[in-house]
Amino acid sequence: MRYGEMKKVLVTGGAGFLGSHLCERLLAQGHEVLCVDNLFTGSRRNIAHLLGDSRFEFLRHDVTFPLYVEVDEIYNLACPASPVHYQFDPVQTTKTSVIGAINMLGLAKRLKAKVLQASTSEVYGDPEIHPQPEEYWGRVNPIGFRSCYDEGKRCAETLFFDYRRQHDMPVKVVRIFNTYGPRMHPNDGRVVSNLIVQALHGDPISIYGDGSQTRSFCYADDLIDAMIRMMDTGPDIVGPINIGNPGEFTILELAKLVIEMTGSKSPLVFKDLPPDDPKQRRPDITKAREILGWAPKIALRDGLAKTIDYFDAFLTEQRKTIAGGA
Repeated sequence: MRYGEMKKVLVTGGAGFLGSHLCERLLAQGHEVLCVDNLFTGSRRNIAHLLGDSRFEFLRHDVTFPLYVEVDEIYNLACPASPVHYQFDPVQTTKTSVIGAINMLGLAKRLKAKVLQASTSEVYGDPEIHPQPEEYWGRVNPIGFRSCYDEGKRCAETLFFDYRRQHDMPVKVVRIFNTYGPRMHPNDGRVVSNLIVQALHGDPISIYGDGSQTRSFCYADDLIDAMIRMMDTGPDIVGPINIGNPGEFTILELAKLVIEMTGSKSPLVFKDLPPDDPKQRRPDITKAREILGWAPKIALRDGLAKTIDYFDAFLTEQRKTIAGGA
């Protein structure tokens, strides 16, 4: 395929938070997009503004079942990504990661198409090395409450590399660190959405543990840019490559910033730390800088302002809907 030529691109999990941003960006680049989602955590709302585009198609489908379509590239994002959702049905979560990967790899093999796996920083577990480079194998509990997601994603990476070695397929693997932005699910249990929604409601803000655990927060637009750059690399670039913002903040710092930016009077409430919750999480993005020429551009305060505006509008609309139906 020649550079700049329109491609038909499949995005699994395309109606989700990140998937919808990816679909939007690919359309803006002039490609045709097939968005596949079973709508377990994804939402038609996230892609409603894309449905009128003749180059966009939505298919409700579960990736644990085979899919027979004709495409040039596949982005495999399908899997619930927050503890609240992936622990709801842990067996299905593992099946989505593992069987979904097998089905997408099988499709890519038949089509001779590039396929990118959206893996996760959770493959590092509760790390002993900080920041986490791609060479670190991780410290993951294989039988814990988070294992359905952590081990499912680790197994998916194994499958991608085995298909590469066995069938010489053009596969790509990126490891996504904490990402935030508009279209996050308001009740997904992720720290950014949790803090913003609680602050906007004026509810007590939940801090798990003493709030000293750290995370790095990458704005969605930056992350999508990195994913597309990875897909556009040559066949010798496989990964895994860390994608995230190396800026590191404690959860307590994040909570205080959200309170300041929303003008909330919400008090902080400290709760027990969940099992296997990582104490530190920060990407080493040396490879992303060197191989992809990529580094995040959007500062946390700027990204939070856009995310807060999104949730403020979303919750206002929700309240009007409830009032109208009363």
